Amino acid sequence: MKYTDGLFLEVAREVAQSYPEIEFEDRIVDNMCMQLMQKPELYDVLVLPNLYGDILSDLTAGMIGGLGVAPGANIGDGVAVFEAIHGSAPKYAGLDKVNPVALILSGSLMLKYLGEQEAGARVQKAVETIVAEGQFVTYDLAKPGVTPVGTQAMAEAIANKVKELVCL
Repeated sequence: MKYTDGLFLEVAREVAQSYPEIEFEDRIVDNMCMQLMQKPELYDVLVLPNLYGDILSDLTAGMIGGLGVAPGANIGDGVAVFEAIHGSAPKYAGLDKVNPVALILSGSLMLKYLGEQEAGARVQKAVETIVAEGQFVTYDLAKPGVTPVGTQAMAEAIANKVKELVCL
């Protein structure tokens, strides 16, 4: 990997020199996986080629509860795309089963990107509260003894929590 990923690494090092205030370290992807499992708090931003980014986004999603809770943002010069990192999950379409959190949190990231900090924070807080309460969660987040709800019910619980937070 040190040789086959050489161009990416070479360009990353070159760009890093233009930003001396930002610490730059390179890692081989298998070592990065271990580092993230042992010391995730040491990392704020990872810059990766697409394949490694996909691998590490799935790994880190697993660390926080799974793909259903991992939002995604791809931000460039004057353009941004926000989506759940798991994609559209077409095999679950119409089943009222999947966790809506990743998509809702992607919306929160979009609101913040658009300068709507308060609204984005309120959506994020509503999600955090509903998940922590654990009563209106989908099968992937339900604790033993809790009957999971569907996509719609969880989304409605989050929306109602956002409304409550507006009133506070």
